[in-house]
Amino acid sequence: MNKRFQILGLGFFIFSILFSNQVCWGGLVIEELHRDIEGRMERVIRSFSQDRFRTDYPEGHVSTIIDFKEDRMVMIDHSSRNYVEIKFSQWEKEVAAKLKQSAPGYKTKTRKITVKSTGEKAMINGFQTEKVEIWADEELVEENWMTRDVDLREVEKVMEKIARSFSKEFKIEMKEGRQIYDQLKSYGIPILVKDYMISYGLAPVTVMEVRTIVEKDLGEEVFSPPSGYQRILPEVLKK
Repeated sequence: MNKRFQILGLGFFIFSILFSNQVCWGGLVIEELHRDIEGRMERVIRSFSQDRFRTDYPEGHVSTIIDFKEDRMVMIDHSSRNYVEIKFSQWEKEVAAKLKQSAPGYKTKTRKITVKSTGEKAMINGFQTEKVEIWADEELVEENWMTRDVDLREVEKVMEKIARSFSKEFKIEMKEGRQIYDQLKSYGIPILVKDYMISYGLAPVTVMEVRTIVEKDLGEEVFSPPSGYQRILPEVLKK
């Protein structure tokens, strides 16, 4: 899978291709552990509730909030106690334009996607998993340890909105991801992912591991800037 659009992290796209019937939970919190191409480890905490999605990077002291109903995106810097708030649709257009500039003339190559079960099983962080390989043409691109132990339909509902919000350029890149999902969905959801492709974006990831999944009620404060933080005007709005 091409990773040029891995701006919000590998886990973002893993869950963005999960679709099914929907239920209404108070919220869901997923803690992940990421390792990048240089071996650095980082915790990522994702919070989901109805039309809202939050990602926290505790070691980096930054958070991102997306509210699809209000077309709102908030980027928080906890070190400086500042935050930027813009329309999500505006942010997406800006990122798409920058990525086109960074790779002019780039065209997505259509590859044959094949998902192969290896028959290997393992208990990972309390989840019973099965190893599944993803091949693009003749190249091994991902190793996924899948589980059927968890029902993530609340996450699916939110991430479907993310998928629908992408511009045409992003949707082209997600086409291959949807092909992978169509073959992978019968195995459940990924608990451990090893990415063998070269990763691009702000936070390249070669390994993503789900540590915990907790269902809980999430208050309004989770999806709002912290009290006492100062809102600053992003450069794009100053022009």
